[in-house]
Amino acid sequence: QVTGHLDDCTCDVETIDAFNNYKLFPRLNELLESDYFRYYKVNLKKPCPFWNDNSHCGIRDCAVKPCPSDEVPDGIRSGSYKYSEEASNLAEECEEAKRLGAVDGSLSKETQQAVLRWTRHDDSSDSFCEADDIYSPDAEYVDLLLNPERYTGYKGPDAWKIWNSIYEENCFKPQNVKRPLASGRGESSVSLSGLVVARLFSGVCVEKRAFYKLVSGLHASINIHLSARYLLQDTWSEKKWGPNVTEFQQRFDEVITRGEGPRRLKNLYFLYLIELRALSKVLPFFERPAFQLYTGNKSHDVAMKNLLLEILHLAKSFPLHFDENSFFAGNKKEAAKLKEEFRLHFKNISKIMDCVGCFKCRLWGKLQTQGLGTALKILFSESLIEKIPESGPSYGFQLTRQEIVALFNAFGRL
Repeated sequence: QVTGHLDDCTCDVETIDAFNNYKLFPRLNELLESDYFRYYKVNLKKPCPFWNDNSHCGIRDCAVKPCPSDEVPDGIRSGSYKYSEEASNLAEECEEAKRLGAVDGSLSKETQQAVLRWTRHDDSSDSFCEADDIYSPDAEYVDLLLNPERYTGYKGPDAWKIWNSIYEENCFKPQNVKRPLASGRGESSVSLSGLVVARLFSGVCVEKRAFYKLVSGLHASINIHLSARYLLQDTWSEKKWGPNVTEFQQRFDEVITRGEGPRRLKNLYFLYLIELRALSKVLPFFERPAFQLYTGNKSHDVAMKNLLLEILHLAKSFPLHFDENSFFAGNKKEAAKLKEEFRLHFKNISKIMDCVGCFKCRLWGKLQTQGLGTALKILFSESLIEKIPESGPSYGFQLTRQEIVALFNAFGRL
């Protein structure tokens, strides 16, 4: 089902697959394993700005709040067999999620020295995301290679609440397109068939359609990672992570999702095209001799910058780019209003990431929303990027190290 032409684009699935799998991804993967791109500074202790959620973990390195027995109501701990069974299951799930979702914060001494130098290269402008205060005592560097995005045990009502807030309150869409609101495994009865959704979207402007598809594509991407790196075996001798086909089918199978699954996967391709387009547009910023991927290892830094430029030139060579000129192209006053609405909606979504209860999920959620926000910032700053001088500082357009690391790692996830 996931084949052929993509809506609102001149591109197709097969062209993207061939370009990504054989040309771009092997080079990008090498870049993301380098020191500059593997360390991301993040504040995982920011409180949720939208609701008080005391079910979330208060301990720095756990995924969900552990469940001490004295917090479990008496009626659950004692009483009928059903309740005591539920209580033990709850305690086991909490324990498992705490263990799986722990963030490994260890950094070598050399890396600690290097990251101190990186802060000199950071700036504070950010327009599409609620950026972390990287100078806050709660902001810490995390090694992304030690903390891969995978299944953590974070599920149920809390996880659903996050996505429902994103879709229902922050996403441009027809009012009658609902997200599944239940916390069950499959789809709820309010899901609509792909054909019905397509008909409902036909009256929505291209910008609002695009916004919805970007969020849906991000959701699909995260769900694929959780299904692809699932805990299949957990014994005293070894942990085995790998693809969980059943989990994948629950989210994307055409029959189970009533036609929505293939559409979600196509939205993933749409997101890929948007971020690829941003990489092709930002080349002048990185081409300047003054720009360095500074880690302190001179020869390695030069090699990584060359690899980075190779990737950006490759992105520019893609034959069927998304044409962002269709965005905000109408009446100037209306376009400016819509653009600001677009920006504020996305900023809101970046804030919701501080409500995610699992710290590892929060880490990757924050990184991927900041990466997409940076891509949007690039696409909406084209005139500023064109004016960047070949030498000297770039005053009109800036990217912080945080934004650069997020941009490439988010694209690497896709």
